[in-house]
Amino acid sequence: MKKIAVMTGGGDCPGLNAVIRAVVRSGVSYDIETLGIRNGWQGLVEGDLEPLFGESVSGITSLGGTILGTSRTDPFKKPGDVEQIRNTMKTYSIDALVVIGGNGTLSAAYELAASGISLVGIPKTIDNDIFGTDLAVGFDTAVSIVTEAIDRLHTTAESHHRIMVVEVMGRDAGWIALMAGIAGGADVILLPEIQFTIDEICQDLKARYLAGKKFSIVVVAEGTHHEDIAEVTVPECNRDDCGHEKFVGVGNLLGKELEHRLSIETRVTVLGHVQRGGTPTAFDRVLATRFGIMAVEQIVAGNTGCMVALQGNRVGTVPLRDVASRIKPITPDLYYLAKTVIQGRR
Repeated sequence: MKKIAVMTGGGDCPGLNAVIRAVVRSGVSYDIETLGIRNGWQGLVEGDLEPLFGESVSGITSLGGTILGTSRTDPFKKPGDVEQIRNTMKTYSIDALVVIGGNGTLSAAYELAASGISLVGIPKTIDNDIFGTDLAVGFDTAVSIVTEAIDRLHTTAESHHRIMVVEVMGRDAGWIALMAGIAGGADVILLPEIQFTIDEICQDLKARYLAGKKFSIVVVAEGTHHEDIAEVTVPECNRDDCGHEKFVGVGNLLGKELEHRLSIETRVTVLGHVQRGGTPTAFDRVLATRFGIMAVEQIVAGNTGCMVALQGNRVGTVPLRDVASRIKPITPDLYYLAKTVIQGRR
């Protein structure tokens, strides 16, 4: 093993630079040269790479985003792109790839691995919905950011006797909403995995009001749908390059409905991309470092076509075939935990 290349694909998140640093530093210890691929799969298709040394990744652990840039390019979308990836790897004499990404990036990685390209995946996403790993890089930081926001909204909600609706990220899985909602003491937590009606939500909030609680915090994941809110058709111009829906604001729809039905002043805060930005937590920095080192170790050992994963306190690996095109939903025990705490607050 002489040369590897590392890339970040999909949405950015805190902790990516800590992974890159760990991959480069670990490669140095094995006398392996590391190249950085700019802008995800796009850089591998276009041959846009740069050499990375120990000095070039010094001091980047605390930086948010990714020094390599990222994109949502799908290498299987355009004919010829996969062949271009093979040509780039041959031109630069790359023996294996370290692919840092979420569900879309890792699904593409699985297909490339199945076609014979040596690579190891590293899970990153603030949504924490990657199958096979307890946690992904970026999730802990996002939960910390949302929890702090909920803490701040508590004071203004209580002062003005308002309902505060907080919309957070979570397309198909409500991990951020659930964990930050529990940590921040939310009064209602709404998730894509659990179907609610507005009538049910209003009953819960009205019960709080009648019990003397004159304010409420409602945390809702962006992918949550309600049976009695009219579905919003999303035009093609409001979808990203992968066809994912750019959400138009379930928080605002919910806020209007709650204020109309309960006649209680309601305000909506959409945290949006602030959840992705900024300095990673200490936990994410350590997790990223463990993942980066493990990925290089697996390449050296010849164990490719896998993804590194946190299972309990141990970092191991799972086959990419078990990860691709699967979503990790909220577990019933965690949702029951949230319901128990919320019911106890009324």
